[in-house]
Amino acid sequence: MVDIATRVYNHKWKIDPIVRSLIDTDFYKLLMCQSVFRNKRDTKVTFSLINRTKSIRMADLIDEGELREQLDHVRSLSLSRGESTWLRGNTFYGKRQMFRPDFMEWFENLRLPPYHLEKRDGQYELTFEGAWPEVMLWEIPALSILMELRSRAVTGDMGRFELQVLYARAMTRVWEKVEQLKPLDGLKIADFGTRRRHSYLWQDWCVQAMGEGLGSKFSGTSNCLIAMKRDLEAVGTNAHELPMVYSALADGDEALARAPYDVLADWQDEHEGNLRIILPDTYGTRGFLDNAPDWLAGWTGIRIDSGDPATGAEVAIDWWTSRGEDPTKKLVIFSDGLDVEKIVDLHKRFKGRVRTSFGWGTLLTNDFRGLVNNDALAPFSLVCKAIEADGKPTVKLSDNPRKAMGPSEEIARYKRVFGVGEQSDMDVVV
Repeated sequence: MVDIATRVYNHKWKIDPIVRSLIDTDFYKLLMCQSVFRNKRDTKVTFSLINRTKSIRMADLIDEGELREQLDHVRSLSLSRGESTWLRGNTFYGKRQMFRPDFMEWFENLRLPPYHLEKRDGQYELTFEGAWPEVMLWEIPALSILMELRSRAVTGDMGRFELQVLYARAMTRVWEKVEQLKPLDGLKIADFGTRRRHSYLWQDWCVQAMGEGLGSKFSGTSNCLIAMKRDLEAVGTNAHELPMVYSALADGDEALARAPYDVLADWQDEHEGNLRIILPDTYGTRGFLDNAPDWLAGWTGIRIDSGDPATGAEVAIDWWTSRGEDPTKKLVIFSDGLDVEKIVDLHKRFKGRVRTSFGWGTLLTNDFRGLVNNDALAPFSLVCKAIEADGKPTVKLSDNPRKAMGPSEEIARYKRVFGVGEQSDMDVVV
């Protein structure tokens, strides 16, 4: 096992680049990329870094030269032979050759496109423009780089013993959480923590701890590189990016109202079984489900990623029941701002009513709250989102209005088209 404290103390970035592979990314990104490659490969998109926690002044913390070095390193990466063999030949969700030969040939020849970086008002403005299948693969590496450079900035002046104590405390915290989860009968939980992790080495350690501590209750990791290295299941399905871009491309209100379902129709053409998971909250969960075609009720489950999670699960159960489906055979995946107390509560509340699974993210792989002065390693909310598609702005409403994004006039239009009424604000921790 890697001695993380010593590695941090003796840090040389050529030995430990923040992103060391194009598959050091979330599995759902590759699944979505294949869908985009098949259906919308000529769409031009712009992705942008968005720091929701303005009090964290990234440009004051992180050296621009170091940031450029790490971004440039990612642009030099390509799939290794072993990585390509794993993607082409491995079984994912019980299916061989999940990734089609034409997509794999394209991916094997890919280098990520250029980036644009500026400083403004203590923040970095980092944007990526180009063909959708290429640009979308910048999201996870960009977030991982910014988060880890922030961690390195905070720990850079710490001594050897201080670092040993810091990581010992953080390890103890993770293990105590694991021990709280052990008694939960029927628990299924996965690591979803790549995008806002403390560091790659720390995420890898957390995954190993979860595997040892929880055994079969630990269902895998969203991180493809760690899944390959540790012989684990790579897990994940789809994200808000797809309906956001499809909706931006829609011509008129009628097409806009159909766009989120067009996404899932394309997805259904490619995938079956446990990959058929609905993410309904991009433009409001209730409206999405009320207007959903009947064929969607037959899908495997729903992922809840904003708003109150218990309320979201109750809405899903009521919807399945109203469509003649048995909720006890359906899957609800909770994935928003989870920590151990919330996981325990939700597992107990819905046990026997619906199958549950948990995607545990930032508060697994980056919970250093209270461990250094001024809480300088506390996690914060940093995202990288598609903001434009073929020259048209994207919009996200969410079940939590604090996560909404897009021009105000477009937000108003989307609320009208999707029938979104009053919403309750919730804190955005991560």
